[in-house]
Amino acid sequence: MVKNKDNPIIVPRRKTLNCRGVLLDLSRPLVMGILNLTPDSFSDGGKFNGLDAALAHTESMLQDGTDIIDIGGYSSRPGAEDISPSRELDRILVIVREIRKQFPKAILSIDTFRASVARAMLEEGAHIINDVSGGLYDPEMLRTVAEYDAPYILMHIQGTPQTMQLNPVYENVVEEVWDQLKDRILAAKAAKITDIIVDPGFGFGKRLHHNYELFRNLDKFSLFGFPLLVGISRKSMVYKLFDTTPDNVSDLTTALHLKAMDAGTDILRVHDVKPARRAVSLYHYLRYGTV
Repeated sequence: MVKNKDNPIIVPRRKTLNCRGVLLDLSRPLVMGILNLTPDSFSDGGKFNGLDAALAHTESMLQDGTDIIDIGGYSSRPGAEDISPSRELDRILVIVREIRKQFPKAILSIDTFRASVARAMLEEGAHIINDVSGGLYDPEMLRTVAEYDAPYILMHIQGTPQTMQLNPVYENVVEEVWDQLKDRILAAKAAKITDIIVDPGFGFGKRLHHNYELFRNLDKFSLFGFPLLVGISRKSMVYKLFDTTPDNVSDLTTALHLKAMDAGTDILRVHDVKPARRAVSLYHYLRYGTV
């Protein structure tokens, strides 16, 4: 794990995120609210598939203070069905268009690893692409994101959503995740992507102890110099530890969010916006004395 000042990855920490002409201030952590448009997501699959439900949930998250809406039409839960790009696009196109119409100031992120879906959504005015594969699944993704000058969230994953939890193995999870992210950052930079966001990929090809080893070392990933995103909301690394359910860990998630922000996290990807926003305010008050 190279961390010296000569590493071509490491750059001064970014203070803003350029979302295709809209600047987001990174001086305090941002909240990214999740809008799943899939029937089989692990926590809220099927709840927001209809247009009215999706719009109502979007409005609720915006009222609760989300900075970004992350919209996905492909379930990346372990063992999820591998649907076609056209089916993925069918799930999100009309809803994205209507969100853009009704909430024109909302910053929209599209959760996809397919360049064709990313291109279609960027044409519709989406701002950010969130790729669970970091560009490994579709060779056209990096070029597409660069063409539209969009911020790019690149995540670590071992395997695919269909295979990632069958038998994830690491000799040193922190070093191996770091190395893959480093390689993907270099590839994104070579493709001329300007705004890169790094996600260690909690739950994507990791066992429980892998996730917590990564979490204990979150500060190392902020050394890349790019904004750091953490997505632990309702994941098994939280609820399985206490033998409960995904919708019963809000208190535990808030505790982990505070720790994540203390380790340099810039964006919290969450299902429950209000407690995450309050956690950000609490963290900011603890650190700077202002809410």
